[in-house]
Amino acid sequence: MEEKQQLKYLVRIANTDLPGNKPVGFALLNIRGVGFSYAMMACKLAKLSPTTKAGALNDVEVALLESIVTEPKKYNVPAWMFNRQKDIETGDDMHLLGPTIKFVQDNDVRLLKKIKAYRGMRHAAGLPTRGQRTRSNFRKNKGKTVGVMKSAQAKAAAAPAAEKKK
Repeated sequence: MEEKQQLKYLVRIANTDLPGNKPVGFALLNIRGVGFSYAMMACKLAKLSPTTKAGALNDVEVALLESIVTEPKKYNVPAWMFNRQKDIETGDDMHLLGPTIKFVQDNDVRLLKKIKAYRGMRHAAGLPTRGQRTRSNFRKNKGKTVGVMKSAQAKAAAAPAAEKKK
């Protein structure tokens, strides 16, 4: 009974409300930009079990967890865990959270279009940018699917075209 009374229903970390009844390791996944391995790393650095309920954390633990999530460089997190390595403008490795991710991504695509890079032109045309085939996939932008004509239908369709040439 006492545990339920002490549980907070909401825990605020990195400008995001986390559910207090979920384990900390999974509650952190509600923050945009935090994945499973990043959440487990934050729990390990804060010396918390990922299975403890988020609502059971005290204010000191919440503050430490928020500091780790928002400023991972302070805690010597390796750069390969960051979601933005070698930023175009600054050259720094950083980890972005929340709406900043979408903003930075939109700016990157806008820059690619502006300098007329291949990827930028593919973005502008609404086509896949990473080399995928477009014959059968990505048809939503191009119309109905391309089907294979049966030989009898193909001959019937080719006959009027041959007569017009004569």
